[in-house]
Amino acid sequence: MEILRGIAVSSGVTIGRVLVMAEDSRRVRRRVVRAEHVPAELERFEQARTRAIAELGAFAKQAERELGVEAAKIFQFHAGMLGDEHMVGPVKALIESERVSAEWAVHRVFGDWADRFRAMPDSAFTTKVNDIDDLARRLVDQLQGERRQSVSSARHDTVIVARDLTPSQAAAFDRSRIIGFATELGGRTSHTAILARALDLPAVVGCSDLTLRAAEGAMVIVDGDRGQVIVEPTEEQLLAYRGEIEARRSRRVRLSESADKPAITSDGAEVSVVANIEFPEESQAVLEFGGEGVGLYRTEFLWLTRSSEPSEEDHYESYAKCLRGLKGLPLTIRTVDLGSDKYTQERAETPERNPALGMRSIRMGLSDLGMFRTQLRAILRASALTARESLGPVRVMFPLVTNPSEFLHGRYLIKDVMEDLAEEGVPFDPNIRVGMMVEVPSAALMARSFAKEVDFFSIGTNDLVQYTLAVDRTNERVAHLYNPAHPAVLRLIREVVKAARAKKIPVSCCGESASDPEYAVLLLGLGVRTLSVTASAIPDLKRVVRGVSIGECERVARKVYTLDSDQQVSAFLRDRIRKLMPDGPDGRSGGPLE
Repeated sequence: MEILRGIAVSSGVTIGRVLVMAEDSRRVRRRVVRAEHVPAELERFEQARTRAIAELGAFAKQAERELGVEAAKIFQFHAGMLGDEHMVGPVKALIESERVSAEWAVHRVFGDWADRFRAMPDSAFTTKVNDIDDLARRLVDQLQGERRQSVSSARHDTVIVARDLTPSQAAAFDRSRIIGFATELGGRTSHTAILARALDLPAVVGCSDLTLRAAEGAMVIVDGDRGQVIVEPTEEQLLAYRGEIEARRSRRVRLSESADKPAITSDGAEVSVVANIEFPEESQAVLEFGGEGVGLYRTEFLWLTRSSEPSEEDHYESYAKCLRGLKGLPLTIRTVDLGSDKYTQERAETPERNPALGMRSIRMGLSDLGMFRTQLRAILRASALTARESLGPVRVMFPLVTNPSEFLHGRYLIKDVMEDLAEEGVPFDPNIRVGMMVEVPSAALMARSFAKEVDFFSIGTNDLVQYTLAVDRTNERVAHLYNPAHPAVLRLIREVVKAARAKKIPVSCCGESASDPEYAVLLLGLGVRTLSVTASAIPDLKRVVRGVSIGECERVARKVYTLDSDQQVSAFLRDRIRKLMPDGPDGRSGGPLE
């Protein structure tokens, strides 16, 4: 039995069998292993080399039968290269000296060989570069295939274990087979973590050495509440966790029965609890969990889950399906928020060095007007369903706005697209509300200026925390520094709320932290009255709202203003929520299972 600690990103507990998911052999990452794992890496390399040589021998025989002796010599030459100690010796030396994985050692050493051959003026050498690249890919494929299977072979109780996962990989999971996942990389607010919550799959990320510790087929517990993965648990642990899974199921049934109860504080303040969604199909879950609409539709998943750019009809069909599923509840659509993700960078002709601060979000939209106008046309066409089918209303908001000119440019484009649609006789809502995400300090500090132009604010704490604290929210090495309770973040939120109140415009919080009961109480005290969270978190959050008063929340906020560190704020919030809700914010009590 071994307990691996990570970051809890999607609540829930699941018990299943490990399937180690392969990385793309074209993208090998440097990974340092522990000293005691070096012999195992050397053995893995030797076994992979042996299998690759045998495979090349079989190819040579087939080629000789079907294509002749000369063709067979190509594979024989490759096999000879893998048998040459001068060629592969440096791989083993690198594994030993730098304690790196066998995959990285192959990638690095063979890459160096290829660079040397490529630099030689004699074409007899440069033509061998493809041979070296092919051998490197073959070895890496053998190394990865040694412990990894295809997801298509997943059992019905499969837990995916991987170095990292892309959103498109997670979105493609067959949920009748995949019951949870854990990765070595990632942070709480990465796209993949967000998707895990949308799919309602228990997930833990940031688990060091996970792929080395969790063998293919091993029994594993993924605890998405406490951020731990238990490999080969004891019978006592299995019994305890199975009891917890049943208790959670029963509790979920009870909560669903009260899902329609309004979120009204004990002193009568109405709070709107809406949902963050990624797919139109989630609109059903929004209704089931008692959501009052969608506060954030992350449209980038229209790109992330397909190999080509979505068309106007793709956009329209998604938005229309979502509206119809919501049965008259409001829908807020965020325009494309791509640029800092793997999807964009892997397809870029020249990947950016620091994409989080590069051509992303509203900047990408304003630089690719064809793509942006396509999305805006579809949103406006969908807005016509408000009148035609008594659906909606639809609102649109721009992500990562940093200065007023960006917002005004975006709003001008909406007006321009409206004129085109009017000329074509295509109906739309001419009074559609246009707002913005507040995700960077500059936007929060200039909130009074923005408030003169926007119809609403939506505070996105995921990025606001990242840019305020200079913490990469997807980097497991600094994830402990990412804290939405940092005093600097809270002061920025207060500025936005004050600016919104002065202009009497709505302000919501749609960051993932809004679903944290302790943080939600603080947000209410800061003046936020709309909280947008993952659909499955809505019943718990509504229960928290009904259990507190605005007066109590405001006293919490006033005390927090006097604290100087995020640790002090977090400790105070935990203590306060226990006093306000003795049974726990989720109606349960009890410590972690070890």
